[in-house]
Amino acid sequence: METIRLLPILHRGAEQILLQYDKSEKLNHLARGIKSVKWSQSHKGWYLPLTQESYQAIQQEFVHLAILDSTALSKYLHQRKAVQATKPAKTPIIKCGAEKLPVKPELNNTTAIRKQPPLPQPEVAFKLALPNLEALQKMMDQLTLKAYSDSTKRTYRGEMLVFLQLLGRHAAETLTTDDVKRYLLKCIGEGLSENTVHSRINALKFFYEQVLGRDKFFVEIPRPKKQQQLPKVFNQDDIANIINSCKNLKHKTMLMLSYSGGLRVSEVVSLKTMAIDSKRMTIFLERAKGKKDRIVPLSPVLLVMLREYWNQYKPAVKGYLFPGQMPNQPYSTRSLQLVLQAAKQKAGILRPGSIHTLRHSFATHLLEKGTDVTMIMKLLGHNDLKTTLRYLHVTNRDILQIVSPLDSLDLK
Repeated sequence: METIRLLPILHRGAEQILLQYDKSEKLNHLARGIKSVKWSQSHKGWYLPLTQESYQAIQQEFVHLAILDSTALSKYLHQRKAVQATKPAKTPIIKCGAEKLPVKPELNNTTAIRKQPPLPQPEVAFKLALPNLEALQKMMDQLTLKAYSDSTKRTYRGEMLVFLQLLGRHAAETLTTDDVKRYLLKCIGEGLSENTVHSRINALKFFYEQVLGRDKFFVEIPRPKKQQQLPKVFNQDDIANIINSCKNLKHKTMLMLSYSGGLRVSEVVSLKTMAIDSKRMTIFLERAKGKKDRIVPLSPVLLVMLREYWNQYKPAVKGYLFPGQMPNQPYSTRSLQLVLQAAKQKAGILRPGSIHTLRHSFATHLLEKGTDVTMIMKLLGHNDLKTTLRYLHVTNRDILQIVSPLDSLDLK
């Protein structure tokens, strides 16, 4: 009896099952009869979408006529399950039912594969050696237990993937402090920014000290000095032009909200309708960055705009104030950034800046109006006053009082 090997492949941007067997007109004839089967010239074989239905169709067509070797397919599904287990909770997870497969699949194994969306490209984690894939999963579990944010989880996972991929088959657990130093020197030598190197150090420090329990593993590893960059700000005329150029009521309201309270882009899109308190004239920001609640003042001008927005869009009372395409999902942060860029372009403003620049502008303009820096610190939700004091270097309140020595020259 002939053998057909079922191989997982990524073809035309989707996961497929490739039928691989020795040249046989009989098997070719049977393969052509399978629904949805197609021929791949590059792989020199017939293939179907990687679904439960496809596998069952293959079984029915070749029952008692050929041996189905699903070893590679089962191994792939096990590996995919392990990879998906390392992803943060909010990352879409593809369920494939691989948990039903034995660790060492046998021939003619009934593989449980459910329908799933295709993957656009191979996941880097698939290339990791098994010990390093397990190490990555341990780190993600520890991040979850310590209740780290999904944003931090994604950042740490991305940095660890770069590190673990470079290790190849060398287990991360066996590395010494000197090994990690050499890796970081390589990163700096490749021209990575100080912020990126700091991010990688944070991820590695968490892995070796929090996951593996290596006490003070990073004491001997110095951190590169960060550039002292001043916050970028818009002047008030720029902001007025940006807001006025935005004709969509929803978009305009979101931009006004960001500037009026110094909100981060994530805080704008995740704001709930019930957070607006028109009687107390406050906005309640729940579980913002650092999982901290805070209150910012509600601008009377913004309140008028919010009421107009409410009458036109009717957001759910207990839902998001600015829902996305689905009512139960928030507006996309990326979409809001694009809204700002489009408004800037329409207003003819070439100065670079994002939604976060509106937050910087909010703090700087308050300083220029004489607001106490500790109050601005509370409004922004900063932990350290040093972070807020950066805006003192941006404000022109004192600079305008300085007379340049050039002005006292007797020039002709």
